[in-house]
Amino acid sequence: MSPITASKASSAFSACGHVTFLGAGPGDPGLLTLRAVEALAGADVLIAEPDVLDVVRGHARAGVSTPELTVVDEASMTAGVPVLRDAANLVMEAARGGKRVVRALSGDPGLDGDAGAEMLACAAAGIPFEVVPGIATAVGVPAYAGVPLRDSRGADVRFVDARTASARCWAEVGASDGTVVVSTTLDSVASAAGELVTAGRKPDTPLTVTVAGTTTRQRTWTATLGSIAQTLKQAKVLPSPQGHQPVIAVVGEHSAAAQRDQLAWFESKPLFGWKVLVPRTKEQAASLSDQLRSYGAVPSEVPTIAVEPPRTPQQMERAVKGLVTGRYEWIAFTSVNAVKAVREKFEEYGLDARAFAGIKVAAVGEQTAKALVDFGVKPDLVPSGEQSAAGLLEDWPPYDPVFDPIDRVFLPRADIATETLVAGLIELGWEVDDVTAYRTVRASPPPAETREAIKGGGFDAVMFTSSSTVRNLVGIAGKPHNVTVIACIGPATAKTAEEHGLRVDVLSPEPSVTKLAEALAEFGAKRRAAALEAGGPVTRPSERRPGARRRRTTTT
Repeated sequence: MSPITASKASSAFSACGHVTFLGAGPGDPGLLTLRAVEALAGADVLIAEPDVLDVVRGHARAGVSTPELTVVDEASMTAGVPVLRDAANLVMEAARGGKRVVRALSGDPGLDGDAGAEMLACAAAGIPFEVVPGIATAVGVPAYAGVPLRDSRGADVRFVDARTASARCWAEVGASDGTVVVSTTLDSVASAAGELVTAGRKPDTPLTVTVAGTTTRQRTWTATLGSIAQTLKQAKVLPSPQGHQPVIAVVGEHSAAAQRDQLAWFESKPLFGWKVLVPRTKEQAASLSDQLRSYGAVPSEVPTIAVEPPRTPQQMERAVKGLVTGRYEWIAFTSVNAVKAVREKFEEYGLDARAFAGIKVAAVGEQTAKALVDFGVKPDLVPSGEQSAAGLLEDWPPYDPVFDPIDRVFLPRADIATETLVAGLIELGWEVDDVTAYRTVRASPPPAETREAIKGGGFDAVMFTSSSTVRNLVGIAGKPHNVTVIACIGPATAKTAEEHGLRVDVLSPEPSVTKLAEALAEFGAKRRAAALEAGGPVTRPSERRPGARRRRTTTT
């Protein structure tokens, strides 16, 4: 190929975009593959099916274009198969414009999605594309429901889409004794079961039906082919306006109730499906929310405190300059916000963590210490016991003029912080520059629907991490309903909650958000075990009868 020809080819290739057909999995955002996350981060245009848009959008870069796939045939919604605007046209249009396009589909593009036609269109137009497989719905959902599809004997597994299955298909799977995975809708499960019985399957063949699989809304019912209709009726699942919801039904011995009771790992998480209110600043809530999700909860972050700069920044500016000029022996951080405030001042002056050279650094709390490490600073002193100002004073060395060339401590803190630490350091012989690094103010009220959920018992639990979060939440949103489980980080916070008429169910054994989440999970696990032992259904606190009395059970 001549240089001129190669140049033209390169130009033509660069003018053409690239398409990634991406499987977003059955619903759990954690099931996205590493390659999927990488492709999303580099996308110029994201064309996603409505049910997976929230799953993938968080991994796309800011400003990515997300053309909407709109339903053009409303009548098709009743069958659970909405006809969407022609996605192929959107894909081709963006790719021809030189864009990197990610076409996200639920499950796996080859098994769940009908992406073949779009791929052929790309191939015909000479547009390069790739396929990033995803976890197929028919595979992922049974795994989350505790239903293995195969065992060491390697039983036959058949996949059937009940909405398009022919009479021949039903006859083949009915004659088989292998596992059958049926994709259908909630109100069509009994019909699909009838097709299998008619084709030769025994009515007493075990069956599981899972809706909203791999999400915290997942529910699974265990029955047989002959009893599934009655089971769903007794559970008051059907008839229902939501009968068109897609479900995965697994037919075969692996779905027997006794086996699933032991293998249903997902739905047996201690806080499965619990809606937990996390009233903190957004930055502080992130790690706590991640931990709650690991227990199966659905965290809802409601900021109750907003952080603002001090009204007069000169004092903070002088203190930061004093760090550089050697004015201080120690700097003590009592919150993540204090670390953030100092870091922002450093960046404003073009400084970095090297400015802490020769200065001893103290930190209260695991999150504060982590924020310092992220900044590039390893704390010299963290309380060995209680993570509080009092705990820090227990370990703080007294001033010694022989070993301490400088007798001054820089304490950046909130405008409403207590004087405990200042008084204790002065008593130990230190001079303290007590500086307001930031102000804490009450946040704006949450949306009306959130306020109604708080007061009406829509949340299963609320986690209070300080007395101010109690006061501010009640102030901006009202008092949580009496069925809501109240979890507090320590005795002082619990006392404030009780002063506001709340009954504390869970008390963290240590003043740590991690330990608080663990304590709530332990409470949920005990509650679940008690329900199972009593032979009753496992329900969430918000599912209790309105106005029901609540026994006080404190976990410590």
